Amino acid sequence: MSFALQAESADLKSWQTRLRRKLVQRSGYDRMPRDKTPLNVRTLWKRPLGPGTVEKLVFTSEPGSDVVGYLCLPAAGERPPAVFICLQGHSTGMHLSIGVSAEDEVTPVSVQGDRDFAIGCMERGVAALCIEQRGFGQRREQVQEASLSSAPHLSCYEASGQALMLGRTLAAERVYDVDRAIDLLSERGDVDMKRLGLMGNSGGGLISVLSGAMLSRVKVMMPSCGFCTYRDSVMALPHCMDNYIPGLLLDAEMSDVLGLFAPRPVVVVTGQEDEYFPIKGVRKAFRELKAIYKAAGAEDHCHLIVGDGGHRFYAAQGWKQMLKHL
Repeated sequence: MSFALQAESADLKSWQTRLRRKLVQRSGYDRMPRDKTPLNVRTLWKRPLGPGTVEKLVFTSEPGSDVVGYLCLPAAGERPPAVFICLQGHSTGMHLSIGVSAEDEVTPVSVQGDRDFAIGCMERGVAALCIEQRGFGQRREQVQEASLSSAPHLSCYEASGQALMLGRTLAAERVYDVDRAIDLLSERGDVDMKRLGLMGNSGGGLISVLSGAMLSRVKVMMPSCGFCTYRDSVMALPHCMDNYIPGLLLDAEMSDVLGLFAPRPVVVVTGQEDEYFPIKGVRKAFRELKAIYKAAGAEDHCHLIVGDGGHRFYAAQGWKQMLKHL
């Protein structure tokens, strides 16, 4: 049941424990491997990039599923630096996070909407691990790619359906990849795991919310254009299949899901004109989220940043608030 509906009678920690268990079950996260396979990390290349260096690597998340990513370390700043796992949404992929073309990963490209997350991190002395989400970019469907030629933005469709056949959801698989990325960072030892953050836009923002709700090692979070009421977003507007978790709305609204992150600091970023996550629903969800943080005694750890445009990240405003918590 929604925490908001239980009002003053609810014990926050007990409620979080119960809802987290339901979220794990509804999403199929409980069907992800409990015995973690070796990461088997491989470096593909390493080179200077803007205010730091970038290393392209591959690691194994579960048998049969490898994750590709960019580990970006700032040239200057604190040592070890804070680190953010960065997630792109429906797009051409993680290459946007470092501002290069998808074809050669060298040629600089102009990235719209402040989605060059890793560059933004390194400019602020923060490390970044940008991972390719299942169904996107270099991890899009390959065998059945011809069926997606007329709608490449729906690259999540096949992966979502296949996950459901396994009793899982694509969302759960993506959260599991985030957890394995945290394992990788922990093993390296060159970043500050006590200041481990998570950020992403759109589908990356939504997976940030779900990952923060289920993974205790995430310390701070900055989801962008992926937080709203379910009623005003995925239940009211056309959305991709990977945004749906069967039965979840019977247990909770999105404010409750993000409320599982309390009392850890969260900076919610959105756009006044976002057509997929309408501002009216965002503000309603945030009021409910704020009530949860108040019950946790952490109202000052919960922030809403509203940019004056649409469905994009707002780096200057978001980072100004987030850096106060790092």
